[in-house]
Amino acid sequence: MSPGEAQPDQPNLASTPPRANQSSHVSNLKSTPLSRGASAASDHIGLIGAKINQIRPWIERDIEKTKTCNIDVMLGDLLQRASNDPETPQPELLDECLDAVLQVCNGKFSTKEKNPGQIFRSSDIAQSLRDYSLPMIETKSYAPFIKATNTALACLEEIPVEGMRVTSSDLEMICQRNDMPIYQKHQTEKSKRMPDVFILPSKSSKEASSDAANPPWDHRVQNAAKKPKGGRIFWKDVLASIEFKRTPNFALEGPPASYKVENYTPTYPEYRKVPVREASAGPATGVSDLQIQAEQPAPDLPPPRRSNCDNVVKNTNGSSKRKAEDDEESAAKRAKTTNTDADRPLDVTVQTALYAAEMFAANIAVTHLLNLIIVDNIVWIWYYDRQGIIQSSGINFMKDLPRFMVLLYALQRFNLGDWGRNTQFEEVVEEGVHKTTLDGVVVKDGVHKADLGGVDLVIHTSSKERVTHYGLKGRATNVFPVTSEKLSAEFPDIKKDRMVAKNFWAEEDRISEPEILKKVDEIAAKESDVEGHVPQLLWYCRFPNLTRAVREALGIPEAKKGSRVLYILVFRKLDPITALYGIELFDVWQQCILCHIALWKGGVYHLDVRVLNDYDLSSLKINAGPMGNERTGTVPFMALDLLTPEGQRGEVAHLYRHDLESFVWVLVWVCLRYENGVLLAASSHLLDEWATVDPVTCGEKKRTFLDRFVHFERDWMDPQIWKLVEDSLEVLEDDKHRQVKNKIARARKARKGIRTDAEEEKEEKKTGEYDLFHALTATETWERTLKRLCAYLPES
Repeated sequence: MSPGEAQPDQPNLASTPPRANQSSHVSNLKSTPLSRGASAASDHIGLIGAKINQIRPWIERDIEKTKTCNIDVMLGDLLQRASNDPETPQPELLDECLDAVLQVCNGKFSTKEKNPGQIFRSSDIAQSLRDYSLPMIETKSYAPFIKATNTALACLEEIPVEGMRVTSSDLEMICQRNDMPIYQKHQTEKSKRMPDVFILPSKSSKEASSDAANPPWDHRVQNAAKKPKGGRIFWKDVLASIEFKRTPNFALEGPPASYKVENYTPTYPEYRKVPVREASAGPATGVSDLQIQAEQPAPDLPPPRRSNCDNVVKNTNGSSKRKAEDDEESAAKRAKTTNTDADRPLDVTVQTALYAAEMFAANIAVTHLLNLIIVDNIVWIWYYDRQGIIQSSGINFMKDLPRFMVLLYALQRFNLGDWGRNTQFEEVVEEGVHKTTLDGVVVKDGVHKADLGGVDLVIHTSSKERVTHYGLKGRATNVFPVTSEKLSAEFPDIKKDRMVAKNFWAEEDRISEPEILKKVDEIAAKESDVEGHVPQLLWYCRFPNLTRAVREALGIPEAKKGSRVLYILVFRKLDPITALYGIELFDVWQQCILCHIALWKGGVYHLDVRVLNDYDLSSLKINAGPMGNERTGTVPFMALDLLTPEGQRGEVAHLYRHDLESFVWVLVWVCLRYENGVLLAASSHLLDEWATVDPVTCGEKKRTFLDRFVHFERDWMDPQIWKLVEDSLEVLEDDKHRQVKNKIARARKARKGIRTDAEEEKEEKKTGEYDLFHALTATETWERTLKRLCAYLPES
């Protein structure tokens, strides 16, 4: 096998036949400049061996930098999407829709009679809101809210506004109570969530009539307000989730006698507060240790006639905690929101973000999501995509019902694309197996043949070999087995079932992986250590979805920073290095190191060696790196220098020796988590915490491991391979001591007023990198194992 794949715990890609003759040459090694905002942690390595609840710190980290946007600007964008001409700015839509929904708000509208006795009267909305305002515990408030919302939707469906779409009978939305467990499988793990209320297509709403396009009156206002009895709801069907927090047994201010359209009045608080960890690089801590923060709202865009964008409150960091917020949940609700591992309640923003993560995972290539948070009588819109999170300012739907009605009016006219589904991917079920097809995609800058045209990919999303992502922002890499008649005909040497597709969200300003692979191919043509050891890219497509577009529309500052774009790449399927053990493991591992160093010297800096077949985090020598806050590296395998507060702040340049150190951590990981190429049972997993804690804490745990690694040897290990692990870790320790001595020497010189020459320090770094590689490959165990390998392999 070859260095095609070093992806621990994730069964997808790797290998070519081993070669007996390996070079061990080294020339001057150069460091790569620190990528702007990089040298930090990547998404966690996956869910194999990690419980879903352990992902919570990563979710909390992602919501810390939530952006904010005035509600009128957000509503204007949602209406634009739901219009007949979404590409042409129509700033007048918000005012026109506010005027149009006023008759519904004031109880002066009734629907046509679709079926006998099926008439909805907007006057019933006020009664449902009065019921909602009565003192009650949270769970009792779902029913009146759902009745008011579904009655409003029935009425709004018949309200025309020039330029706006009519509602789609295929996607007629309905508000449905859930408040019961929803399960979803993530590779070997199953998640359990219990959202309060969903927005669903009516055909997915439980206990609906057979005529799903026209659910009867009693379902919309009665059955939908109860826990579903017709079977469980699936995340793949959810359009949005609504999470409630209610001050128990506290009367809210009810609706006024009538409404008129007025300028927006900021709610109190205007933005839902986001829990922020005290240390930006530290672990998520208990509730008592959380600070409360929201980023400044986006600058105001030119407002519609009555949208009071000029009055957006700028200070959202003040103390605006509601009176009884610490006790705003019932006992039953607390049980639902408690993380059994961390033993602390989830903030509503974290709960809702976890639901977003489930929704991202349920459908392939989701572009964005919308969820709602409701605290008492205030609703906030939360928008999620792979660039980050945006929340709107609040709507008090008792005092400002027209704006809440406009929100429903826009969402009711959304198509699947507006809800964030990538409509180029179509789910099909064949013999009970779920698959996704991608047909007719136009290839731009395709590989091998420019006339490939569309491609008929069938993505096997139910395959046990899939590698799926769970989280919010970032690359969100997913890998699936695929089949394609066109690609099979184009590459007849590749078996039909030996192709995989990787879809991920790359930073828009980062040099693309296909471009990097072109450079890799150039190096492979000259370097024997690279030739035959790099991925074979069969086809790729760059989709037009740019995450910065919504930020530009909403006026979010630095909208382009960290903007992402969706790619799908198809490769020849390889096998995982984790399937190897003993001398074969050493063979592939050392080939990986030699291939990697040849690429580095050729100007390709990999930066994430867990997957040598994966170049979406790589950079070229001539490229300055990502423009946003890309996290470069995979935490459990990152060098200790990078798992420090300084490393996480981007103050440590990513050097060659950091990647070389990562190879050692990969070897440690494989040796301690696999027995003869098989992943150990969960009860026997070692090093789990490396994959679930934050980067700085992971660094601390790895340093502790270095002090105790002699206690980790297991009976099943090949003694010589374990001795190689010991020698490699000893090399790392010696290198660390050398670095410390050099730092002390420089500090002493500085105290004496002796300045260290820049060229001297630069040469010292080069020498250090050279020494680390030489020390690793010159150990007695390395040389002995290499001789054993040569005896093991047949002569070429």
